[in-house]
Amino acid sequence: MIVRSESSWLKLLFVWEGSVIRRIIPQLLFMAGISGVALLTDGHVFGDKIPLNTVPFTLVGVALTIFLAFRNNASYDRYWEARKLWGHFLIAIRSLASMVISIRSAQPAMAAEGEAIIRKLLLLPSLLKSQLRGDALENASCAGKAYKPTVLCHEIRRALYALNRQGLVTDMQLLACDGQMGEIFNVIGGCERIKSTPIPFVYSVLLHRTVYIYCLFLPFGLVDIISYATPFITVFLSYTLFALESIASELAEPFSCSPNGLPLDAMTRTIERTVLELNDEALPSDWRVGSHYILT
Repeated sequence: MIVRSESSWLKLLFVWEGSVIRRIIPQLLFMAGISGVALLTDGHVFGDKIPLNTVPFTLVGVALTIFLAFRNNASYDRYWEARKLWGHFLIAIRSLASMVISIRSAQPAMAAEGEAIIRKLLLLPSLLKSQLRGDALENASCAGKAYKPTVLCHEIRRALYALNRQGLVTDMQLLACDGQMGEIFNVIGGCERIKSTPIPFVYSVLLHRTVYIYCLFLPFGLVDIISYATPFITVFLSYTLFALESIASELAEPFSCSPNGLPLDAMTRTIERTVLELNDEALPSDWRVGSHYILT
């Protein structure tokens, strides 16, 4: 995720980092070439004039814009749901850590067990982040497991129930802690749902084909009207459509490492810092450097 201080309108015109223009440069160059051919041949292909005007492009353009808006809304819904899930993740871990630390303070006999639970809570965000991004993060107790965050949560819950059997955690305290564990399980399940259920492929295919066909014929419909301005207008309109398609693709995968994906590294560090602070430990640095920085 790109985070920067508020920029002036002039700076925003020339922002490069964080925009999708890098991904669509080949398409824009291709459209510039097609526009040049349409201009040089006066709209002829293999000697035949392509009889196009702006009317069909206006009609198709309206439908295409509506479909692009639907695709981007669907993608942003996935992005925002993922962000809300990680917000709940922070709240649940922070609440559970506070409960465990408070119970440990009142029950010195469970100091070692309580500290072990805190260590597991500190590890949990990294395990979930690694699962969502497909990274390899191994932990001794979860080695060889397919769903490491779930296994670690199960270990925490089992430890809490064991402390309850020993009389170190009361039934009411266990009920409160178990409620937060349920919230954590819900977050993990929600993230797995987003990760394993992409937007139906048919939408991506239809949108991709329609955008390219529209842009491919566009210069032949404009050349008789705007002549030498055809390459410039075609590239500008193509930039808008290709960029919207690219943005939709990035937002649809909120757990990716793209500049517009969720900053899972930074959010993981935030959760670690808040738990360490509750546990009266030194805090590692956060991910913010200056007024313009990238959160991964």
